[in-house]
Amino acid sequence: MKASKKYTESAKAITQKSYDVADGFETLLSLPKAKFDETVELHVKLGVDGRNADQQVRGVCILPHGTGKSLKVLVIARGDKADEATKAGADYVGGEEIVTKIQGGWLDFDVAITTPDMMGVVGRVARILGPKGLMPNPKSGTVTMDVAKAIHDAKAGKVEYRLDKTNNVHVILGKVSFGKEKLIENFNTIIEALTKAKPAAAKGTYFRNVTIASTMSPGIRLNVTM
Repeated sequence: MKASKKYTESAKAITQKSYDVADGFETLLSLPKAKFDETVELHVKLGVDGRNADQQVRGVCILPHGTGKSLKVLVIARGDKADEATKAGADYVGGEEIVTKIQGGWLDFDVAITTPDMMGVVGRVARILGPKGLMPNPKSGTVTMDVAKAIHDAKAGKVEYRLDKTNNVHVILGKVSFGKEKLIENFNTIIEALTKAKPAAAKGTYFRNVTIASTMSPGIRLNVTM
């Protein structure tokens, strides 16, 4: 497939093999703009082997400036916890009837939160939610009794990072409109979280390749070492 004119122009503007963090973001924001507010993403190749249980990298962090995306939050809970979720601003709240709705193909939400006692019910749709990254998980803070905090964190810009099959991590950093300083602060927050999550069994260079890109731009490699 032939690259667009804008993509080709952007590629020509990336004149270095890799950039310091500040220069990299400055270059990204100087590229030809799309007609919409593009999402900025971070892609990190880690020096781990995710096939080994002791080299898994997974966790969550809250970006200081959020992601720029308004998330729809679903809470699957009963009784007082359902009431708590409604008061905390969940977009959808329900129990077994919500699970039945999901079984019928409804997926109009970005984050699913549940309480531990409902995991047996939620498990009925694990095969639907899992592949889409929507399955509640204690490690991501989405299986919890403190549903109000989980809702607040999701709305405030909590992002989850986890290895894919090729040992890469992909995370949203925000929007082009955030500007350089806010994007760098979000970037530093994620890099710090990944650094803390480094498995003890990982050997050699941890950050093999760190790249940023906007929705319509080529990737820009950054100099980040560990």
